[in-house]
Amino acid sequence: MKYGFIGAGNMGGAILRGALKAGVFKAADVNVFDADKVKLSELEKSLGINVSDNIAQTVASSDVIILAVKPQIFELVLPEAAASITEDKIVISMAAGVSINYIENMLGDSSKVIRIMPNTPAQVGLSMTAVSRNVNITDEDMAVAWEIFKGIGFAEEIDESLMDCVIGTSGSSPAFTYMYIESLVNAAVEHGMEYEKAVKFVCRSVIGAAEMVLQSDIDIEQLRINVCSPGGTTIEGVNALFDAGFGDIVKSAFRASAEKSKSMTK
Repeated sequence: MKYGFIGAGNMGGAILRGALKAGVFKAADVNVFDADKVKLSELEKSLGINVSDNIAQTVASSDVIILAVKPQIFELVLPEAAASITEDKIVISMAAGVSINYIENMLGDSSKVIRIMPNTPAQVGLSMTAVSRNVNITDEDMAVAWEIFKGIGFAEEIDESLMDCVIGTSGSSPAFTYMYIESLVNAAVEHGMEYEKAVKFVCRSVIGAAEMVLQSDIDIEQLRINVCSPGGTTIEGVNALFDAGFGDIVKSAFRASAEKSKSMTK
């Protein structure tokens, strides 16, 4: 099985490195094309992968093609890729707003297409990736794809109609979480804690709270209530967040990202 990457930026590079580290494939079985020749040369030296001179060459020499380019250049990339696409090749796209139907129209109705939405924690092997497939993708094809996604974290198959929801839920939410972390760290520093220690205290607490939600059978609201002793310190902070409309602010951020995704979809 040969794997081709068209684009090796932040997300494409994260998937490439994650899958290599997880042993999903060997460097010798990977072909990469990127318009940035300097980046391409660095990847060749550091990872030992094969580099391609053009998109058509990458597609022709690969069984699985990962499209890791920005949505606005799909109109340029897909026609060149289409020339070498055959019915047995699996195409995986991670572009926001680019529907499976759009890709099928460019590559042909018989093409095998998987649409994914990973997020940036893929760079540390903790992506939450949403996965949708077209009718041509078999369970055997999906088994090949799942191995790639497991190399960068976790994945769930969803109906493509939920992709806009995923943008707000996991695609954009790392940025929201960074804002929360940054604010807590800054508050700690303002109250005398060293920056490095503040980062550790805040980040470990965020990770721990998230794991509590994932591993516990207790409702999320009840988990929050359990931390709040009547008349204690936590309830004071929680009430301040309620007064500031914290929940509505987060929902507003979700809606803004999801609506932007809808407006971009083609």
